[in-house]
Amino acid sequence: MAKIAFLGLGVMGYPMAGHLVAAGHDVTVYNRTSAKAEAWVAQHGGKSALTPKAAAKDADFVFACVGNDDDLRGVCIGEDGAFSSMSAGAIFVDHTTVSAAVTRELYSAAKAAGVSFVDAPISGGQAGAENGQLSVMCGGDQAAYDQAEAVIAAYSKMCRRIGDSGAGQMTKMCNQIAIAGVVQGLSEALHFAQKAGLDCDAVVEVISQGAAGSWQMSNRYKTMLDDHFDHGFAVDWMRKDLGICLDAADDCGASLPLTALVDQFYKDVQKLGGGRWDTSALLKRLQAMG
Repeated sequence: MAKIAFLGLGVMGYPMAGHLVAAGHDVTVYNRTSAKAEAWVAQHGGKSALTPKAAAKDADFVFACVGNDDDLRGVCIGEDGAFSSMSAGAIFVDHTTVSAAVTRELYSAAKAAGVSFVDAPISGGQAGAENGQLSVMCGGDQAAYDQAEAVIAAYSKMCRRIGDSGAGQMTKMCNQIAIAGVVQGLSEALHFAQKAGLDCDAVVEVISQGAAGSWQMSNRYKTMLDDHFDHGFAVDWMRKDLGICLDAADDCGASLPLTALVDQFYKDVQKLGGGRWDTSALLKRLQAMG
């Protein structure tokens, strides 16, 4: 059993922290809105703390799943940041999707504080978090990863170290790039089927068994046709991630024309009032165009 702090109880972090308790770990949680932390404790047990610094004190591992680069800096090195109270040799595991640049910055800051930092962004959505079936892509020192992997297993179906610090975040960018293209393609296929007067269920039943099949098709086509777009990962967050992708592409010289185009399509969805709709809402944009 490990002593763990978990910082950030959003749609992903809340169930992930719960899986750690179920696995037998001693968990203290922190959330910017303290009522959310209190509700988590009422449901799962464990303890809550008022600051990241207080939550991280004496922890073997500190996990974070927050919003963006600035949020992560705040819980790590802010006035009440976790690094200042973590014990020498403790390991910080970041599940937030952030830039590789801030990851490497905090990796260095952690090393200066005598602790390890593993970037470990996640994929699998809210359902993956709730079911303990996330895919976790990691960067950082091998020794720190080896210790963290057994704990991450509480909520993952796949966990792998890709390389040095920042490699996990760069891999998450590959994930988001691939998703953007697939969801746009699925949206166009469904829109075309609707306009052509086809039986969309029959169409998907056939094409999903061939080369067009995908996770998005299997798990999202029906809810897309039913006009349900409340599956956790919001368009606002996807645009944040695609912005990171495009900035990183500029830095490394990669060409991402489709990603740049779909990013603008998501901007159109935001203009429709769909910032909190999930990423499959690209279909709504096509429908709004007539």
